[in-house]
Order: sequence, then structure tokens, then C-alpha cells
Amino acid sequence: MVPDLTETPDTFAGLEPAQLPEIGLEYAQECLKMTLPAHLEWVDLWPQIQIRLDSQEPLWAGMLAVECHCGQRLMDQSQIQQLAEALGEKRLQLVQVITERRQTAIAAATLGYSVQQGAPPVPPLIAATTDEEAAVSPLYLKTTLRSGMEICHGASVIVLGDVNAGASVIAAGDIIIWGRLRGVAHAGAKGNSRAWIMTLEMAATQLRIADFVARTPEPPSPPYPEVAYATDQGIQIAPALHMLRSSAFHATDLG
Repeated sequence: MVPDLTETPDTFAGLEPAQLPEIGLEYAQECLKMTLPAHLEWVDLWPQIQIRLDSQEPLWAGMLAVECHCGQRLMDQSQIQQLAEALGEKRLQLVQVITERRQTAIAAATLGYSVQQGAPPVPPLIAATTDEEAAVSPLYLKTTLRSGMEICHGASVIVLGDVNAGASVIAAGDIIIWGRLRGVAHAGAKGNSRAWIMTLEMAATQLRIADFVARTPEPPSPPYPEVAYATDQGIQIAPALHMLRSSAFHATDLG
């Protein structure tokens, strides 16, 4: 049964208008969407979050997944953890943080939550241009992505750590994994077929570059850095050293 999260006039009886919570709660696709305003200080927002959760708790039963939409709000690890613990007390589980702030995305990913920074990278009819991707800074994460985590970003993504099976990285630009890639990697998610996927050990469950999809063969033994790239024949995998030497050679030729 889908809970009705519509506020009633008595929901916040006794509060002054300036004190009315500005936290949005919306039930959609088997999860609860929580929207946090950007303009309130955390010390002012936190009591409102607690009031809102207390007032709505009877409307859901059992554990329910929560997507936290932060927008331009800057949140650090302690605030995200505080929110997750408060949700847990109400039988709610924080699973994803959707934000426009790079620092918030890094904090959430470091704590082990799925992250989407900026608009979802839905492929358009034409490939994204270099200028469009350059307008967004790369997302740098120093953590291991565990099963169930998903990272979405509108430019390139660099992970200093492993991407375990069951985790996924979706980027409009390149994906660089300074570790083992055992999950799903989707580079050029807005249609850029020139994007690369580079990792120290290529053992991905699935590789995607723009609209091309492939499964990786058994990694070499011992493993070495490899690059996946798209051609007219599909996704190809080559030793990273060969690709870098080739790129350097052509760059010298053009100079």
C-alpha cells in the first residue's frame, strides 16, 4: 500500500509559520524521496527533520529505502551519518544521496552510500561535446565502492580504490579506477563514444561506453593496467601502456 504523505493542517500545529519544516517527503517507486532545503543552517534544519519524521512515521510500515535530494546544500560526513541514524530509528534506510555539490558527493560515497551528482546522465540523441563535459569538474573518490553502491556523475570519475561486484560507476566522461574493477562501469553515458575506461585490473561484470555494451574476458595473469575503448566493432580492451604510448605518439605528430 502506498502511504499518503500529504500534510494535514494539524500536522505541525503549535509551530509558528517561520518554524514550519521545509523538508519534502514523497513516496515514489518503492522508496521515499526526501528533499532538503539549501538555505537553512544545519542547526536550524535538524530539529525540523526530526519533527517531520516523527509526524510521518505512522504512514509507513517496515523498512523503506530513502533517497536524499540535497541540491545545492553542502553536507559533511557527520551530517549525513546523523541523518542516516535518525532515519534508521524510524525504520527508514538511507540508500542514495543526490546532490549538486561535489563535496557532498564525496562525503556520501566515503560513507558507503550510492551517489548521483548533478542531473542523471541520460543519453541524448547526440554525443556530448567536450565543452559540455569540461564545464563539470571530475569527481575524485578515495574509497572502495562496495556492492549496492552506484556513483553517477556528469563528467569523468576517478576512483582510488576497488569497484566491487555489485557496484557501478556511471560517468558522462572517462572512468579511471586505480584498483580492481569488478562491478559495472558506464563511461560516455551521455553518448560520448570516445570515452575510456581505465583500471589496474579489468574484471568488470559489464562495460558500457556510450551505447556499446560488453562483458570482459578473463583478466590476464598476472593482471596489468588495461583500457577499454569503443570502435565501430564494439568495445575493445588493450594494455594501458600501449594506449598511452600511441596517444603520445599521435600528439607529437600533431604538434
